[in-house]
Amino acid sequence: MDIYYIDRVTKEKKREQVPSTKLLNWLYYSKPGTKTLNMVVKRKWASTIYGLIQSLPMSRYKISAFVNQYGIDLSEAIDSDPKSYRNFNQFFTRKLKSNARPICQERDAIISPVDGKIMAYTDIDINKVIQVKGFYFTLAELINDDKKAQEYLGGLCLVFRLSPADYHWFHFFDWGEVTSHRKIKGSYYSVNPVALSRVSNLYCKNKRQVTHFLSENFGETTIVEVGATCVGSIIQTFDNNKVTRGEEKGYFKFGGSTVILFIKKDQAVIDDDIIENSNNQLETSVMLGEKIGRKI
Repeated sequence: MDIYYIDRVTKEKKREQVPSTKLLNWLYYSKPGTKTLNMVVKRKWASTIYGLIQSLPMSRYKISAFVNQYGIDLSEAIDSDPKSYRNFNQFFTRKLKSNARPICQERDAIISPVDGKIMAYTDIDINKVIQVKGFYFTLAELINDDKKAQEYLGGLCLVFRLSPADYHWFHFFDWGEVTSHRKIKGSYYSVNPVALSRVSNLYCKNKRQVTHFLSENFGETTIVEVGATCVGSIIQTFDNNKVTRGEEKGYFKFGGSTVILFIKKDQAVIDDDIIENSNNQLETSVMLGEKIGRKI
């Protein structure tokens, strides 16, 4: 299964380079693969072991090849020498230079909280939120709170998918205050579109962390970080509940991952190009700090 997206800068439709494509197709499209997926791959212990391997000193030897294969610009990183990282996990959670991702300062803007690819859904049915075409999930099950889910009926759902090659820190999309935060246990399915098109309600089955965030511009919002295959941990690093736009919130350890943002009805509009691409079942590439919409 090939994955295509729209490059927001060039407006071109591009094919994404996906690590372990053959393995993903085997796991999610074949009977022996699905059996292995359910018995081993989706289990916490499998991702934990894989994560530990990525922390071994020998894992650093694959960094240069990974950088070259996926065209990662290490000049943006605080530490730009691939040989200086002690292991692959340290490279994977690398930080960027302060000027590498300018944060849009327009007062009414909503920014991307990550580097990744976005799908935007408007006027959502909370009992049938689109996962991919033909597959859905329920908001109440995702956040484990039926009463809170009702408040987002008709609102926005923004899904940001991070591939293994992306910068894996996630940030706050606006000024505001964290009002609550909790973890929800779950499995470790891949969040790649291959898996999303094979496993219904996938986000609700995976490990995740839910943050309720009172945004200065957009009122009460909900942020969900979803773990995935080989994601050893979702680490929250913010230490003050009152935060600024673009401030670090946390990071994912090894693996592709997803951040889902819910905004209530009549609070924000998303840029037309992102909406158009999403309506055509295509993700749009975005960078941390860039404007993706505005306050109504």
